[in-house]
Amino acid sequence: MMMNSERLANVALAGLSLAPMVVNVDPNLNVVLTACLTVYVGCYRSVKPTPPSETMSNEHAMRFPLVGSAMLLSLFLLFKFLSKDLVNAVLTCYFFVLGIAAFSATLLPAIKRFLPNKWNEDLIVWHFPYFRSLEVEFTRSQIVAAIPGTLFCVWYAKQKHWLANNVLGLAFSIQGIEMLSLGSFKTGAILLAGLFVYDIFWVFFTPVMVSVAKSFDAPIKLLFPTADLKRPFSMLGLGDIVIPGIFVALALRFDVSRGKEPQYFKSAFLGYAVGVVSTIIVMNWFQAAQPALLYIVPAVIGCLAVHCIWNGDEKLLLEFDESKTQSTEEVAAKESKKVE
Repeated sequence: MMMNSERLANVALAGLSLAPMVVNVDPNLNVVLTACLTVYVGCYRSVKPTPPSETMSNEHAMRFPLVGSAMLLSLFLLFKFLSKDLVNAVLTCYFFVLGIAAFSATLLPAIKRFLPNKWNEDLIVWHFPYFRSLEVEFTRSQIVAAIPGTLFCVWYAKQKHWLANNVLGLAFSIQGIEMLSLGSFKTGAILLAGLFVYDIFWVFFTPVMVSVAKSFDAPIKLLFPTADLKRPFSMLGLGDIVIPGIFVALALRFDVSRGKEPQYFKSAFLGYAVGVVSTIIVMNWFQAAQPALLYIVPAVIGCLAVHCIWNGDEKLLLEFDESKTQSTEEVAAKESKKVE
């Protein structure tokens, strides 16, 4: 059931990304559906047989908004005092490499199904010339996945087409939600609360966030074509997908760890959808850029908290630590012993 819903979401996301090339798609509807489908796909891909070996600590969560602010301000100053073309050329090279890795990793599960097991499992170890202590491990399947990834990134670097930008942005978002682990809901609440303040400050009280978003010619935002010649694209930052997305993914893995049908995932996901819709409504009402996390964070945490308190599971949720959960193999082994 989980695999079927994920595949259906993948197909829907691919179709929605390509649709504006063929028909007119309302950008507001496009933003909502694309953001929700991306979070959905990333969440289900984050469910692994073994718990994550590394998770974010409370201290890291507290520092994250400060580090983000420093990086944002640095980019603003770079665009202000250096040539915008020069900065974007350097960033294009950087995201070219990252894009190959992210796009290849996103395609890999689908590609592996059509390749021999030997290609998927046997590792190839490559040592850097002159630096023999540095090595890279990869499989033949990863090499195959890197081919379309490289071709796609070449197209992006040459054309900077909005579709290429979006596909790479979606790959970054899905990989971010899949790979990052908050560890606990307490850490997640700290992170979301900090970025809630961060987003409000940099959007409402300074021109920095909007200025960087408009100047930064890289796949850190999704572009949605509009019929307005003065404003040809609506934008959604990847942070508005990934940051709440990793919290929603934690809710899904919490459900899975208890061996139950996704229930808290549904409430957290519903909160995310409500938050995105609220952002769009307010943005169109005031005709001004809005900090999406202002609406998404309260909606996600609020829906999850209400559902949890209603069921009386608040203690279980607050005490959940993903690094201490058992792998599916361990659970299966215990179950088999009980049967014996």
